[in-house]
Amino acid sequence: MVRIADVDASLRFYCHLLGLEEIRRRDSERGRFTLIFLKAPGDERECLELTHNWDPEVYTGGRSFGHVAFGVDDIHATCARLQAGGVVINRPPRDGRMAFIRSPDGISIELLQNGAALTPSEPWISMENTGSW
Repeated sequence: MVRIADVDASLRFYCHLLGLEEIRRRDSERGRFTLIFLKAPGDERECLELTHNWDPEVYTGGRSFGHVAFGVDDIHATCARLQAGGVVINRPPRDGRMAFIRSPDGISIELLQNGAALTPSEPWISMENTGSW
């Protein structure tokens, strides 16, 4: 579960840019929250729950909670698409195997190449870290 502050920004990030699909949503008037369940394409199981509390809260995060990880079929193309969508690549996929990005809520997300690492290529090889993770 990841707590989110802005439903639209988070769905743009997780669904439109990362490619997850919303499979169900539950609003709780009594609890004043919305739960949004996402899945990976081709998989019918839920893989991520987004929780939006209706009353404004400031969420702070740190490395103590760890991070979310997703396997991708082409880490170079995925990072290029995310970067074109305005996502900061905190750790580029210089090794063709792993990258780190951040969600709109500051959640550290690791992208892992499915299968063998891809051959390292530009612009990722020479790209400096654009943030910290």
